[in-house]
Amino acid sequence: MLGWDRHLEAWQTAHRVGLLDPVFKGLTYAGTYGAVWLALAAVLALAWRRPQVFVWTLVADVAGELVADALKAAIPRARPNVHALVARPHSHSFPSGHATTSFACATVLAVAAPRLRVPLLLLAAAIAWSRVYVGVHYPLDVVAGALFGVAIGLFVNAAGKTGRFRSAAQTDAPANTDGHAGEAGMASNGIASDASAARPDGRRRRAAP
Repeated sequence: MLGWDRHLEAWQTAHRVGLLDPVFKGLTYAGTYGAVWLALAAVLALAWRRPQVFVWTLVADVAGELVADALKAAIPRARPNVHALVARPHSHSFPSGHATTSFACATVLAVAAPRLRVPLLLLAAAIAWSRVYVGVHYPLDVVAGALFGVAIGLFVNAAGKTGRFRSAAQTDAPANTDGHAGEAGMASNGIASDASAARPDGRRRRAAP
């Protein structure tokens, strides 16, 4: 497995296309610390007036960074020894932090915006593979990072449904059906009783003996 992993990395770096170099460099810079994902989340949160979209994307981004950094510290895998198009990080190689954070954030946003899930996941895959293209990660690093990222994103989404930062629709619904419904019913009953008790001339009808 590791031999195939190294051969694929060597093949990719040996078959770079000059026109694509700036594209993949741009993708790798955009994915640093989840910058592009936070920008997308901010736009969607403002457009939908749902700040929790940005909050949970930020949570997924931070969680992805922490998990990737912890695993890199525990697994001493060296970076590829090839010509890199970007500065080679000093940390270990496994897993890819870009892949972890990208897929964590993309999973959160894909659940929030199901119609955008395909372009979101394609962007995450492009950012993840850019780390192989520029020569700072092995393919197995980005595959593992993607799997960790999806798991983190699903966990964050599950926490978002049950945590304190649920959407307004989710938080208001139980209150309307339980607490406020009774008050609304009492209010409507009171209005109805007042209306039935009032005479056309505006005076209240005297109760029957």
